[in-house]
Amino acid sequence: MALPYSKKVIEHFKNPHNVGEIKDADATAMEGSPACGDMLKLSLKVDEKTHIITDIKFESFGCASNIATGSILTEMVKGKTIEEAEKVGWKEAADELDGLPPVKMHCAVLAVDALRSAIDQWKEKHGLAEKIPTTPDVLLRKLRNVLNPLTGASIVRMQLLRDFDVKDGVITIDLDLTREHKFASHIAEEIHEKLDHLWDIKEVVINFVGESE
Repeated sequence: MALPYSKKVIEHFKNPHNVGEIKDADATAMEGSPACGDMLKLSLKVDEKTHIITDIKFESFGCASNIATGSILTEMVKGKTIEEAEKVGWKEAADELDGLPPVKMHCAVLAVDALRSAIDQWKEKHGLAEKIPTTPDVLLRKLRNVLNPLTGASIVRMQLLRDFDVKDGVITIDLDLTREHKFASHIAEEIHEKLDHLWDIKEVVINFVGESE
């Protein structure tokens, strides 16, 4: 029985390019959900003067199409400027693979969403993003990219985010963890990395409200 994938998809699945994580990345983003079975994490390095993506890597937690789209997309945008990369759409990524089965097209969307989230994060850090007010909805979207290092899943998905609020430039976050939890400091650092640079935020307060075992 013939596989429903192009030769390019199979090639990038078996021998994916740019796999891994950039430890000192300028921006990192994850899109997807364990519930639907596909997640993709992107990290990138950008030259501040030229805006060129000098390095980009991905980690896939999903199917063959998820791996293949991560591989092809990183190849497509590596060496491009941020401005050029953010114009790449999911259809272009799928076309570059000579197509995907209709039921797998969401993998291309997922990869491009991760890229755009990482680009938005980089632009925010460098004062280049549109100044969108930090509303509760905006805050929740950003917190979905904060991961539990034990599982690789979002703290929102893992229900570690008990409550959050943003008022008068102060973000308050209640985490369902104790301060002594082995990943508490790691998660707090990642939250600060995602939120401290926001243009309208003066302070980020994290409360650990979990009960000790």
